Amino acid sequence: MRLLLVNPNMTTAMTDSMAALARKVAGDRAEIVPLTAPRGFPYIASRAEAQIAGAITLEMIADHQQGMDAVIIGAFGDPGLAGARDLFDLPVVGMAEAAVLSAAMMGERFSIVTFSPVMRRWYADCVAATGLSARFTGVRTPETHQPDVGRARDLLRADLVALARRAVVEDGADVVILGGAPLAGLAPEIAGEVPALVLDPICAATAQALALASLRVGFGARACKPVGKPSVGLAPALGRVIAAG
Repeated sequence: MRLLLVNPNMTTAMTDSMAALARKVAGDRAEIVPLTAPRGFPYIASRAEAQIAGAITLEMIADHQQGMDAVIIGAFGDPGLAGARDLFDLPVVGMAEAAVLSAAMMGERFSIVTFSPVMRRWYADCVAATGLSARFTGVRTPETHQPDVGRARDLLRADLVALARRAVVEDGADVVILGGAPLAGLAPEIAGEVPALVLDPICAATAQALALASLRVGFGARACKPVGKPSVGLAPALGRVIAAG
């Protein structure tokens, strides 16, 4: 089995961290094939940026889908997820959706802890899209944005642990999701410091991609497949996918 791990962010270090975690989850069951966005943003931090990154995500999948059994979108806001499911005949899993659905199976109530307040409303909307808002205790973040996103997991470690504890003690969460690709790998490191389950989204996404690929369902039979049409100026592989419908 082969899983395509698409990082819509341009930061290769994030791709490497997520790929290492995915490989631990997959073990000898699947090969992880990582990709990093060739253009766009070093890190996606808004819905506007996610809209742009979503189109780049579709291009990356179109270019590399051959021989893959499933796709993982390695950015917490899941840029391009709905469109990718419309276009491609294989399972496509987003980090945010996978983390939320997994958290709902691991406990009664869950929270998201992330490193910047600019993502609060966006991440809450990601939960709303799953239909699980009634079991969601909210997004907790530091008060100010960390400009050095690449080092957020190290620079903000103590703050993130404190926020996770508050999510448990004050909000009643029994599962804490660490949201954002820069925090990949931090969950197992701080699990012993938080009185609840701590979930890494890329691990959840990898596990769900493995499960969906193992079902051997004919994903090409989705009812939402778009009608094929010509396009102008798109990346060639994506243009061919859209033309085929």
